[in-house]
Amino acid sequence: MEIPDVLDLVSTSDIPNLVSSASRVIAPLGPISEFAARSPWLGLENHFFDDVARWLKDIRDVDIYPGVSLLRDAMKRGEIDPKLVDKGLQRWLDSQSLQLPRDVAERFCRAALELDDLPSALLEAPELKNQIAKWSVPDYWIKQQHSIQTLSFRLEQQTGVKVARDLDRHVIKWCKLFLGGSHTAWALPSREEGFYRAWHRLVQYDPELNHWQRQLLKKCPKDATDALEEALSAFEISQCQIQHYLEAHLLSLPGWAGMMLWRSQQTPEEESLLTEYLAVRILLEWALIKPYLPLPEQQTKDQSLHVRLIAAWVHWGDLPIEAWPQLSASQQQTYLSFADSFDEFLRRRIWLEAWEETYEERLKAMITSKKYTSDAKKPALVQLAFCIDTRSEPFRRALEKTGPFETYGVAGFFGLPIETCKLGSSHSHASLPVILKPQHKIKEVAPSFTFKPYEQRRQVVNSVKHMFQTMKQNVLTSLLLPEVSGPWLSLHMLARSFFPRGAGRAFRKLRQEFLQKPATELSLDYVNPEVGLPIGFSEQEKVHYVRQALNMMGLTKNFAPLVIICGHGSHSTNNPYAAALDCGACGGASGGFNARVLATLCNSPKVREMLCKEGISIPIDTVFAAAEHITTINELRWLYVPELSKAAQEAFDRIQGVLPTVSEHVNAEQLARLPDLGFRFKRRMNEVHRFAEDWSEVRPEWGLARNAAFIIGTRRLTEACDLDGRVFLHTYDWQKDDNGTLLSNIIAGPVTVAQWINLQYYGSTVAPYYYGSGNKATQTVTAGVGVMQGNASDLLIGLPWQSVMKTDEAFYHAPLRLLVVIEAPDQYVERLLAHDAAFRQKVENGWIRLAMIDPEGNWESWF
Repeated sequence: MEIPDVLDLVSTSDIPNLVSSASRVIAPLGPISEFAARSPWLGLENHFFDDVARWLKDIRDVDIYPGVSLLRDAMKRGEIDPKLVDKGLQRWLDSQSLQLPRDVAERFCRAALELDDLPSALLEAPELKNQIAKWSVPDYWIKQQHSIQTLSFRLEQQTGVKVARDLDRHVIKWCKLFLGGSHTAWALPSREEGFYRAWHRLVQYDPELNHWQRQLLKKCPKDATDALEEALSAFEISQCQIQHYLEAHLLSLPGWAGMMLWRSQQTPEEESLLTEYLAVRILLEWALIKPYLPLPEQQTKDQSLHVRLIAAWVHWGDLPIEAWPQLSASQQQTYLSFADSFDEFLRRRIWLEAWEETYEERLKAMITSKKYTSDAKKPALVQLAFCIDTRSEPFRRALEKTGPFETYGVAGFFGLPIETCKLGSSHSHASLPVILKPQHKIKEVAPSFTFKPYEQRRQVVNSVKHMFQTMKQNVLTSLLLPEVSGPWLSLHMLARSFFPRGAGRAFRKLRQEFLQKPATELSLDYVNPEVGLPIGFSEQEKVHYVRQALNMMGLTKNFAPLVIICGHGSHSTNNPYAAALDCGACGGASGGFNARVLATLCNSPKVREMLCKEGISIPIDTVFAAAEHITTINELRWLYVPELSKAAQEAFDRIQGVLPTVSEHVNAEQLARLPDLGFRFKRRMNEVHRFAEDWSEVRPEWGLARNAAFIIGTRRLTEACDLDGRVFLHTYDWQKDDNGTLLSNIIAGPVTVAQWINLQYYGSTVAPYYYGSGNKATQTVTAGVGVMQGNASDLLIGLPWQSVMKTDEAFYHAPLRLLVVIEAPDQYVERLLAHDAAFRQKVENGWIRLAMIDPEGNWESWF
């Protein structure tokens, strides 16, 4: 099925616009060290989910509906209610203008919904083939070639010549050379001139191409746009098909193409990088397949569909083969049309929707069964603001049970659009969702008398590291390196292998004691440098960001003596996807730095004074602190604890006393979810520390697997519910949001990135070898930018198998589209959908699901 909306451009001279439009089929892919979750179908949300699924199956043989085995497994686990499968069937039948008796249609559909394959013996039955041979296939059933495939792919299908595979291999080789940059010992010559020019200079010497091919490429235009236009003209691609042809090439290697797209969005100097990539790829295709041109026309008639549809009626509709010729031509067409419309895509769609509705019904029952009470709660001793991350939910739930503690959910960057720079580092890291751009830089600073010795020690460590890398990559010194480093590395390997927990602590402590990082402060006061972002905030900006953060978390009165801002991060060893276990929205950044910045601003007397004038009065004895929730081991690590008031000190001592119990409880839940490794955990804390430190551990934690819903509402809505770590929780009180601005901001920011996370997990589960990254144990970290399987695969764009599957057969992540639940009156949701066209489109096209809970506790679904 072809997805429409191709630009009607007058000439191929508008190549940049065509490339830009074609880029909708891939997602930008940043370096794995700055991992950010992305929806693989970000540019296709203006189409129905089902249409995109059919189109991807047609053009790349990629299936984005859960497979039959996955659906059956979910049914066996009790995650799909059979009644809801039947409900989905009735809903579909009601929407059809049936030309068949309803009972006949229902009988066929119910049998087909068992998801059994048609027996091969039936499809090969002589009786069926004899009957088909007597009939001519009506034009109505001629299978058309809807999608546009690359010529190299067509050639490989028609002749068996492995030209498409060779093309991918050539493109991967050049992409690795170009994108490696500073991570490789030998950089691509002329790299600074751009990908296409650097490739054009060297391809004429490529020994993997023959003389004729090298000469052909040597004569190509020096400009990438002109070269791409020339190649498309040589292939005689019609004007209306150019965008589709470019899309087919982008989908051939979506990882490397996605990296080029991401790079093109970072700096103006590389904005044409995707055009250059396509020029290189299609010119190489031209050189490889020119001897085979013109290709034979594709076959347009296909009787196999006709055979399958009749076999479907024989198998599921109890219609004997012998009865078929007795039907009139119009009756045959009616039967065939019905069977064709109730195809495998529709059957699995009904099952997926039943799976999603089953989860929603159970979530609804859990939440609405709890009666709202108006009894005033005791004042909180400690208030804690956590990230909306699903891994925060079990920790919040356990913490609230241990004492007078209140928790809040808010986006984990706390509304601070900052770029962070740690002490002594020349590298800054954006610490906010990738959909936003930093507006301020915050540095760690220390007095010069403590900073200078620390910097000297740091330089020693960095010099040793750099020398090791240089020796490893040099031809001669690499021969000497094993003799020099062997004893130390052997000791390191043995310790890491046999005593991972103790070795990890020892090596980390050794490094810390050598470096002796001094106490630091943050550069929060405004400085405007000549180049780059302003450092710190003006006084008005400080007040603005604190006010915004407090409003977003719903904490504007009744402050506890101690308020803790909790970022979150993770810790694991020898893990290419370590950044994916930090904040999935913020490019692998931990939220700890932001938490420290916000807590420090909230303690500023000037900020409090100005907030008081605006009606937000923070008591003088209320103190803000900052901590980091380490999700691998479920501990809170203190990052910033200022001088405490008497009341705040009592609160601090109280929460310090309960944190070990909370960690023990949450770790018991976390270990129970991990696959059974054949032993029992006698000391849970030791075991989770081993998972974090063991360099052979492929699954240090589950991350955000099994995420399924996003609840926007007050904590009283969910505080008595065990949400099993599957729900993003954002605090929201509609009564404090008269104009709907807060709700709109939550939808535009946190919900958007949560949907990206959700769909990345979804894609990595249903199509792991295209949208995932395969087995983590066999991955190769490539050019410092990503991972591959082997040395000539696509740059893998999704999550490893171990992040979504328990075993090769049993899944862990349930591929459900995100359910957004809003606690607010219906007019709030109606206003949101009227004003936010992008969100409404996601709901209507099936990329996200929506429900609301009104002030009386009634649940209503909006899809």
